[in-house]
Amino acid sequence: MGAGERGVRTRSRRTGAPAVVVTAVLALAGCSTGPSLENQGEVTAPPGDSRHLTIGSAGFTESDLLAQMYALLLEDADYGTKILSVTNREIYEPALESGQIDVVPEYAATFADWLNAKANGPEAPTVGSPDLTTTMTALRGLAGPRGLTVLDPGRAVDQNAFAVTRAYATEHRLKTLSDLGDAKLPVRLAAGDECVKRPYCAPGLRETYGIDITAVDPKGVGTTQAKQAVQSGADQMVLTTTTDATLDEFGLVLLADDKHLQNADHIVPVVNRSRAGSEGATTALGRLNTVLTTADLANMNEQVDNWRRLPEDVARTYLQEKRLIPGG
Repeated sequence: MGAGERGVRTRSRRTGAPAVVVTAVLALAGCSTGPSLENQGEVTAPPGDSRHLTIGSAGFTESDLLAQMYALLLEDADYGTKILSVTNREIYEPALESGQIDVVPEYAATFADWLNAKANGPEAPTVGSPDLTTTMTALRGLAGPRGLTVLDPGRAVDQNAFAVTRAYATEHRLKTLSDLGDAKLPVRLAAGDECVKRPYCAPGLRETYGIDITAVDPKGVGTTQAKQAVQSGADQMVLTTTTDATLDEFGLVLLADDKHLQNADHIVPVVNRSRAGSEGATTALGRLNTVLTTADLANMNEQVDNWRRLPEDVARTYLQEKRLIPGG
């Protein structure tokens, strides 16, 4: 997400108060409640245990759902919570360092590369990897000196994925991206325009799988227009994500990334160590890892985006069904 001035909304979960527009981004970026930890070396202070925690959301459906689940789990552990929506990583990450935000859901490889670029410049080599252990080692090494603790990842992962029509997959006997490369079929790919150059998109499909990408149709990542282009046969494949819950509606199926082109973007909670690094908070948040899968997350995204259910209601129902919080 690019930098820009955005408003911030908060809502008290304890009182059920309506959303309130608060101060603009500069209040987060410039008026910290604590010192910036950037470039101050390893943080050695003991983990803190503030009893009132602010959970950050990046403002899209999946992030909202994760923030709601984090808040419900923390409330069940007797923490007061508030959800704050900041749709820009350039804003919410410094707020997480300063303690204005205490917890955010993040994506391991993406966040590792973002912190690495912040520390070492935008031209620094990427540190995210298809290997989860390598990615987590790099991420924790970058997050620690900033006063951030990265909790363990679970099974849920949201990363780039590629889909074709079910009929196309059946006709050519395709289950994996390797199958598509072996089939030597010309493929027009519906994706964002950046796909032309990004190593995990068209170049990677060519180099890793030998897929004959003849053109990139710039219709966006997982958009309705992109899926319709594949459904109609104008394009043969679409770039989407592993938690896309709308594929069935367009008759699409994912091809497995069997050679692991994509980096390990497992979902991880990231906390401000001095405020939410205690055993109580981290244990409460870690309970979600015992159940949450990629398929679960896709299903919840569908309920919000297609069925128009509220993220809080979907999150609460899921946690109750998994017996992580008491039923209503």
